Amino acid sequence: MTDERTAKGSSIRRVLEILEVAANASRPLNATEIHLMLDVPKPTAHRLCQTLVEEGFLTHEIDGKRLLPGPRLSRLALGALNASVLSAERRTILEGVARKVGETSNIAVPDGARMRYLDRVETHWPLRVQFPIGTNVPLHCTASGKMYLASMPTARRRRLVDQLPLDRFTPNTITDKAQLNEALDVVREQQLGTDDEEFVENMVAISVPIAASDKRCVGTLSFHAPNQRMTLESARTYQDILREAAERLGTLGA
Repeated sequence: MTDERTAKGSSIRRVLEILEVAANASRPLNATEIHLMLDVPKPTAHRLCQTLVEEGFLTHEIDGKRLLPGPRLSRLALGALNASVLSAERRTILEGVARKVGETSNIAVPDGARMRYLDRVETHWPLRVQFPIGTNVPLHCTASGKMYLASMPTARRRRLVDQLPLDRFTPNTITDKAQLNEALDVVREQQLGTDDEEFVENMVAISVPIAASDKRCVGTLSFHAPNQRMTLESARTYQDILREAAERLGTLGA
């Protein structure tokens, strides 16, 4: 009985270690790399990784070999972040952005092939576009999604863009892959994501990255506004406010 408990405990520790490595890796890993990093027997690493994929805690990248955090792990992380004592500080920073800009401000995190709103502060104006916390939005036509895509290594980003369904939401939505990649090159250079009525008609938005200590983009800080109150060019004038707040959020782990 003792040996059985020990074996179970060992497997649980290995599963937790695999999840920790996958969540903190700067790039997708395969099971062989995880086996080497954790000194876990290779067959065991492959078996546990496959189980975690089947259960939704990990997911395969497009090439079918390397592993990324899956939807269940993302939801677990989202719940932990929301429950964290840091959420009060995060909320205070976000409220400061919304007050200075005068428009709805958001923190979004990647969730598979979409972005998920982690937190938001609504504008006081009666005319506004509402996306509740937890809402998923596309990558290719939102300021947050384009900023996250642009933060990826170019080769990986292009592979992902090739697989994305570039659905058209408005006349301004970019649905051509080459054109989207060109736009993302500009976003990466400027470190500023933009949405010029690409997701919702008559709505503009800008976004900046929230970086972890290793400089990885772990989320985005953005705001959006109806174009009756703000043009995209006037929205750009607030980017320094976003950048200062995003830097503070990065020190909190967003």
